[in-house]
Amino acid sequence: MLNIVLVEPEIPQNCGNIARTCAATGCRLHLIRPLGFDISEKAVRRAGLDYWNAVEVLDYENLQDFFSKNDVKQMWCLSTKAPRCYTEANFQQDCYLFFGKETKGLPENFLQEHYEQCVRIPMLPDTRSLNLSNAVAITVYEALRQLSFPGLQDFGKMKG
Repeated sequence: MLNIVLVEPEIPQNCGNIARTCAATGCRLHLIRPLGFDISEKAVRRAGLDYWNAVEVLDYENLQDFFSKNDVKQMWCLSTKAPRCYTEANFQQDCYLFFGKETKGLPENFLQEHYEQCVRIPMLPDTRSLNLSNAVAITVYEALRQLSFPGLQDFGKMKG
């Protein structure tokens, strides 16, 4: 199972889209506080996120809390400042994919500490960044492709 880690996400619609991607792909969602929105049961129900209960969502006070509770053997940090393309990463089962907040990305010191695990999604030079939920989906599906889409329905094998 892949692990999606959102560090201080700010926009609820992005988190909702990412949770839906997690529900469709079997990924686990880790949320690092502070969050820019409410994830209480009442707020999720009011937002109409009927798939939220199909996602394993884990909530942490900060990155230190996250690392104290998880044995991270492989991680990849997505950043526009990364030295290489995400397709060069060798994704393994149970890896952790880190994404930063919409306005600033991952913290600079965190990127420096994990520089060898930083990858980027190619874009035109004058583009600031992709939408967070799009970046997560692109990266998740590349990781799943490398892992031969474990547990996912293969439409290529279906007969019409």
